[in-house]
Amino acid sequence: MLDIVKHWVNRYFSQEEVVLLTILLLVALVVLATLGQVLAPVLAALIIAFLLQGMVQRLVSWKLPHWLAVSIACLVLVGTTVALLLVVLPLIWRQLVRLFAELPNMVEQGQQLLMLLPERFPRLISAAQIDEIFNTIGNELGTVGQTLLTFSLTNLPILAAFLIYVVVVPILVFFFLKDTDKLINWCTSFLPHHRPMMRQIWHEMNDQVANYVRGKVIEIGIVAAVSYAVFLILGVNYALLLAVAVGLSVLIPYIGAAVVTIPVAAIGLFQWGWSSEFLYLMLAYGFIQLLDGNVLVPLLFSEAVNLHPVAIIMAVLVFGGIWGFWGVFFAIPLATLLKAIMNAWPTSEHQAEWQAREAIEQGKASPLDAEQGR
Repeated sequence: MLDIVKHWVNRYFSQEEVVLLTILLLVALVVLATLGQVLAPVLAALIIAFLLQGMVQRLVSWKLPHWLAVSIACLVLVGTTVALLLVVLPLIWRQLVRLFAELPNMVEQGQQLLMLLPERFPRLISAAQIDEIFNTIGNELGTVGQTLLTFSLTNLPILAAFLIYVVVVPILVFFFLKDTDKLINWCTSFLPHHRPMMRQIWHEMNDQVANYVRGKVIEIGIVAAVSYAVFLILGVNYALLLAVAVGLSVLIPYIGAAVVTIPVAAIGLFQWGWSSEFLYLMLAYGFIQLLDGNVLVPLLFSEAVNLHPVAIIMAVLVFGGIWGFWGVFFAIPLATLLKAIMNAWPTSEHQAEWQAREAIEQGKASPLDAEQGR
């Protein structure tokens, strides 16, 4: 048994770089698990700086000085934050409170509609079962509504922390963007110079993650804006609230769109009943989802994420359960990272490939010689 374990360790952990990478991953997991809440402003600033890096690079390519490009990106961030805090969030809050105030009437209407089922299918469901279901729903909604209305009074520490983040995060984002090269050089100075496995993982992850994260933010904004405009034109109640839900639904592939269909259909049904307006709403919603999946996604995501749908759903469930919203948002990049690590884990073929690649970079061999050596 010991020989088997020793053989396995020698096979997969015989290189210094592999051991170092394993230690770094374990340390990162421990830090996130123990100090994630404390480091939340730093992590949020890193994520936002990563999102704005594309804008900075584009402005620099237009011959703007780096400091000016960073300043413009930070001004865009501050302007967007102020607009969200002063315009969008108060409107969403008012619509959410009004929705919870009207939910009892909606539940009552739904109960009246479902009471027709025992008359038509008495063997499948009874009136008592429907009453029990809706009593449970009513109690849960009452609890949620009370919690919502008292949120601002019972969660002042959370609100204070949020205000601190609003001040601290933009400052951190500015310095992360301003000193990107210095910070990267400082971090890599602690790593060995010879690190072919890490280079392969970095090259495989860099383009895909950058494309995915920035594209996903743009996709959320476009889908939410188009949905809001369509809902306003159709005169749907709680248009902004539903539009935000539709925009965020793109975070969860295959599941988000199906889940958000329920509130969209429910509000339209309670507002208009089985009418032509309800049919127009569902057709418009289906058209938005169709354009998102067949037009917007191919345009935004130039680098395809080669993951099986089962792997994507499992990543969303696992990382979302661990880190909540950010876990859902970064589920696919994290799954891609795991896949890149598995692909780059050292084998004899990888070692030959890395040696050939480094020989080319150092000018010791031509690409043809390296190919023949493999």
